[in-house]
Amino acid sequence: MPRAVIRYLHLVEALNYRIGRLAMWSLFALMAVLGWGAVARFGFSPQIWTDEMAQFLLLGYFMLGGAYALQMGSAVRMDLLYSRWSDRTKAAVDAITIFTLLIYLGVLLWGGIESTQFALEYGERRRGLWRPYMAPIKIVMCIGIVLMILQCTAFLIRDIAKLRGIEIEERAA
Repeated sequence: MPRAVIRYLHLVEALNYRIGRLAMWSLFALMAVLGWGAVARFGFSPQIWTDEMAQFLLLGYFMLGGAYALQMGSAVRMDLLYSRWSDRTKAAVDAITIFTLLIYLGVLLWGGIESTQFALEYGERRRGLWRPYMAPIKIVMCIGIVLMILQCTAFLIRDIAKLRGIEIEERAA
């Protein structure tokens, strides 16, 4: 494999690892928001922003941590047949499924970009009492989809290398 491709692969995996680890810390912000909402609800006046902010934090956690979860092998896989296959067969099947996932993510990104453009252009706000702007969370959503696309291309590179009989070493992030 060309050195530039291997460098790209390691760069994408390091980026997704770091962003995923950073996204894990957002759970503490989520707990703080939910804790404040509970205390405010029972202690004094309820806060109208806590539920929606918790939803936004959870979406950010989910979207930014998706590529990291894929990288760590946390995705669900039907192991009935897969575990019995050779490494080359696994790589061939993975390359096909990753290619279809890339198509799906591409369509999702296209819709996300259009939705983000709309939110930015018209100042879209969420319905409800708090009415937060939607553009920031839609931007985070698009970033998460791009990270997933990058991680899938890294998987595709690894699978193609494996099909060609080349093993690319894992780098510690």
